[in-house]
Amino acid sequence: MAFKNLATFVSIAAALTGTNAALTRRVACPDGKNTATNAACCQLFAVRDDLQQNMFHGGQCTAEAHEALRLTFHDAIAISPALEAQGKFGGGGADGSIAIFSEIETAFHPNIGLDEVVALEKPFIARHNLSVADFIQFAGAIGVSNCPGAPQLAAFVGRKDATQPAPDGLVPEPFHTPDQIFDRMADASQGEFDPILTVWLLTAHTVAAANDVDPTKSGLPFDSTPNLWDTQFFVETQLRGTSFPGKGGNQGEVESPLAGEMRLQSDHTIARDSRTACEWQSFVDNQPKAQAMFQFVFHDLSIFGQNIDELVDCTEVVPIPPPPQGRTHLPAGMTHNDIEQACADTPFPTLPIDPGPKTAVAPV
Repeated sequence: MAFKNLATFVSIAAALTGTNAALTRRVACPDGKNTATNAACCQLFAVRDDLQQNMFHGGQCTAEAHEALRLTFHDAIAISPALEAQGKFGGGGADGSIAIFSEIETAFHPNIGLDEVVALEKPFIARHNLSVADFIQFAGAIGVSNCPGAPQLAAFVGRKDATQPAPDGLVPEPFHTPDQIFDRMADASQGEFDPILTVWLLTAHTVAAANDVDPTKSGLPFDSTPNLWDTQFFVETQLRGTSFPGKGGNQGEVESPLAGEMRLQSDHTIARDSRTACEWQSFVDNQPKAQAMFQFVFHDLSIFGQNIDELVDCTEVVPIPPPPQGRTHLPAGMTHNDIEQACADTPFPTLPIDPGPKTAVAPV
């Protein structure tokens, strides 16, 4: 079903691109510089430029970009049709509640640390005429556009802002089991996000880092190339863990293979789960897949709880990210024998080994 949906999405996108090119007249924006296919998108050019200059350091794939992407997920995933079926409020999904009710929601355990990026984004929200819900998702898309190798992510305007905070317990934790995570994703997406699409969504960890899993360390990347959108994350999560980057013994953390690198328990277990291991391995050295699959799932995640028929697609405002850099490899000091292969169907790809002393990962 997931692949059928993806094929349909790509086909429709291609058809619309051709149709727009032939039939759509562009609108001149009030700034006198830009044009758009819909006047509602004009306001985003100023927001984009402000974000790039004043939040993302002139268009860099920095920690602020990583956290902006993380915030998109933590806002959008907070929706539960299962709770609604019980007569309880189930959250509004991508409705901005994590920022509108930040004193409540950033205190939830899985949201620890997000108070910083929320505080960073609030002045931007205050000076632009954009809903909080739209701003959170747009900022995440702009942040990712600065990461070499990333896909161009969807941007919509017209989301309705939250009128009450989401309930606690809707954001997956790194110590949750695969079953708990898969069930949560299926509930939030009304069955669309199965275990395979959950793997696609975890591609985001290629530019992610942990700030609060280990309270003694911050900015610990999940792979050795945290400023590149590549497939190293899928390689390095399958390497045998040998040590902790900090004191260890933290809930939701398991041993990692490289000094300075954080490995989440949830990434470790999903990479080795029989339902997802081969899909996980299929991302290794497959840059087009790492781009296309995340582009697909972000599109849908970013509108959880919203009516797409009431939204305007403004993806054209999101910059095309820089091309991929580097090559997929085994980190220096590692060999193929360090791979803990969990996929029984296909051999692990043969990769070059970086030369030099054993790789150590710097914090971001």
